[in-house]
Amino acid sequence: MTTFPLFLCFFCAIFLNGVFQQTGVDAGWTYGVNYGRIADNIPPPESVVTLLKAAKIKNIRIYDADHGVLTAFKGSGIEIVVGLGNEYLKDISVGEDRAMNWIKENVQAFLPDTHIRGIAVGNEVLGGTDVELWEVLVPAVKNVYNALYRLQLTSIVQVSSPHSEAVFANSFPPSSCIFKEDIVPVMKPLLEFFNLIGSPFFINAYPFLAYKNDPQHIDIDYALFKKNKGIFDTKTNLHYDNMFDAQVDAAYIALEKAGYPKMPVIVSETGWASHGDENEAGATLKNARTYNRNLRKKLMKKKGTPYRPKTVVRAYIFALFNENSKPGPTSERNFGLFKADGSISYNIGFTGLKPSSAAPSSLLSFKNLGFGCSYSMILTASSAVLMLILAS
Repeated sequence: MTTFPLFLCFFCAIFLNGVFQQTGVDAGWTYGVNYGRIADNIPPPESVVTLLKAAKIKNIRIYDADHGVLTAFKGSGIEIVVGLGNEYLKDISVGEDRAMNWIKENVQAFLPDTHIRGIAVGNEVLGGTDVELWEVLVPAVKNVYNALYRLQLTSIVQVSSPHSEAVFANSFPPSSCIFKEDIVPVMKPLLEFFNLIGSPFFINAYPFLAYKNDPQHIDIDYALFKKNKGIFDTKTNLHYDNMFDAQVDAAYIALEKAGYPKMPVIVSETGWASHGDENEAGATLKNARTYNRNLRKKLMKKKGTPYRPKTVVRAYIFALFNENSKPGPTSERNFGLFKADGSISYNIGFTGLKPSSAAPSSLLSFKNLGFGCSYSMILTASSAVLMLILAS
């Protein structure tokens, strides 16, 4: 008499899990990762799905809308923000039909099985050197949103545009933060539109870059979440014991001064390089481990900042892998949490994946797994075994 109820509970658990994975956006996430691919030695997307699942990372950003990546993430349940690169902005800004074509090809075609939950329109446009891109950013954002609206996708796909710290005229102390005067004519209508459609403010916040540029005046412990005297903001009467919180609050205060006190802030990039050139202060493996370990602990607590204590901080870590083909200083190629073979760059609580030459174990392997069978096949087989056990 007990077999049927047990089987029924098991069936309902599988069914409800599938339903929950197909609906809505995960509003409770705090820890995501940027999955950059400017490299010639990183694993294929199928293997990256396995790595992310093993690390229990459920939210990522990519910098394009690569079809191979989006196909590989089908059915994974991992939520993705795709990127509409700066190179497309001028074309997309011309007309809504062009945005419509891009979204149909690169977003709608993969829904709902691939959980695309956002489109980042451009990256660090304002404050950059290409002023022509400044002028087309708002029209491009509006065309992307309007196309999503016509396709009835605005309830699941959010529109955003990540900014660098270069949009601020001053960010220290946090209470003094304001937007640069020359970008306000573009930033103001962008924020007005984001406020209208309920989008967050995306900021790329790097204590590493701040320390690298001024190591004589910045306490490395303050940048790394280690014990330090911190800073005191006399205007707000708030104490900061780490630079990350100060950078996030600076963004909140700049938004408030611009007239948008309720706009949420999401950190679209943050990280620490594990290696750098001689003139790149602080770029060491030890510091990278300390920053990313302490940041992960902080984000897992799901708490706020001194200025916004009730607003949970969310951040995408830069980056998943070291990217060996990136131009620029050495640090640019050494932000990865993982090495190209899927092993950890340093220990912050992730296990990574063992190479196939390792002794047989329960841990997954890129080569041994091979993705010759799907998770659905494994689930089906497991269900059958359990049914036999319950019926016996």
